This record gives sequence, C-alpha cells and structure tokens, in this order.
Amino acid sequence: MLGLPRLLDQLEAHYGPQHAACPTDPYLFLIWWHCGYPASEAACTKGWDSLQRTIGVEPEKILDAPLRVLTAALKPGGMVPDVRALRLKEIADRVQQEFSGDLASALHNPKRKRGEARAALKTFPGIADPGADRILLFGNLSPVAAIPSNMPQVLVRMLRGKESDNYGRNYSESQKLLAAEIPEDFAARQRAYLLLKEHGQQLCKRTNPKCSSCPLELSCAFTSRATS
Repeated sequence: MLGLPRLLDQLEAHYGPQHAACPTDPYLFLIWWHCGYPASEAACTKGWDSLQRTIGVEPEKILDAPLRVLTAALKPGGMVPDVRALRLKEIADRVQQEFSGDLASALHNPKRKRGEARAALKTFPGIADPGADRILLFGNLSPVAAIPSNMPQVLVRMLRGKESDNYGRNYSESQKLLAAEIPEDFAARQRAYLLLKEHGQQLCKRTNPKCSSCPLELSCAFTSRATS
C-alpha cells in the first residue's frame, strides 16, 4: 500500500494543483462563510461578491450598514439572509471590540497558549473544530492537520479501507493519519487539504463513490477491500 505522500501525488497528477478559493485571512473567512447558506464555495462567493460590491467587508462598513441593506446584499448567497446579516454584524462587532479590529494579529499573538486560538475561533457563530482548523491552517497561524469538514471519510478510506459511521471519529482519525505522514508545514498540509477536498467533491463522495473512475483505484485501501 502506498503512503499518503504518494497518494497525494497521484491525486495532484489527476486534478492538477489546487488553490484556496476562499479568503485566508481569519476575519475575512468568517465573513465569507456566512455570505452563503447552505454554505458552499459557490453560494458563499455569490454573497461575498454582492457584499463587496454594495457595502464592503470591513468591520466598520458592516456595522454602519442598515440591517435591511445588509440583508439585501446577502440574498444572492441563498437562504436566511436576515439571519446571516445579524451574524455578520455580530462577527464585525466582536472583532472590533475584543480583537482591536485585527483578528489575525490577535490570534497570532505568541503569548497565547497552544489551543487558545482554536478555542477563540470556535466562539464565533458557525465555527466548530473543522472550521477552526481550516482557518488556522490557511491563515498561516498554525500548521494543524486540518481536514475538509464535509468529507472526513476520504483519508480514512484511502489508508484504512472503511470509515466509521461516527463523524467525529472519522475527523479525528483523519487528522491522526495526516499528521503522521505529512510534515508540520503550512504548504504541505494546505496542499493535502485541498487535494482531499477536491477528491471528495469529485469522486470519493460520502455515498456512491465513483471508484471505477478513481486515479487511486489500484492503490486505495477502500477499493482493495471492496474487491477482496
């Protein structure tokens, strides 16, 4: 069985190099994340583009905008724009009041104990462990073993053969597998995250994975288990 670095090389040969499609600054990511619902890159980007065009994304601009105007700006991103507008105001207000308007610098403070930045991010609406890990990794705050939130099954399948029915167990196991084989380096772990995300979206879906079209068909523990 090939190790994870070789499997990622095969995925990159198939999909090509991947690049983050969302903002990497922690504050901007929080705003982008609530620009669409249900949250997806397509929905969030539509709401984000509309917000940038009509209001702006800086905390003071979001706080100064009338709620009805902010709600209208978020409508292209999907459902419950009124709820999302309130969340944007909450995020902007907290960043101004608690983090002096600069969330990235506050989280990067070397005086913070390990884990405090993750805990702080999880106090924002809609951010659990996977979201916090993603922000830490792509914001170049900590090279954590982040795993795409809606597809923790991918790495477990590739290396173990079968995922658990428990989401938290899959996420934790995926983190351990990635941490064991990918250096604690921002670029390496960002690359792994993006390739696993693309593979989960395109072929290694949670239900009905397209194993016959997979570039890892002969290398993946999941397909080996299915054919044995």
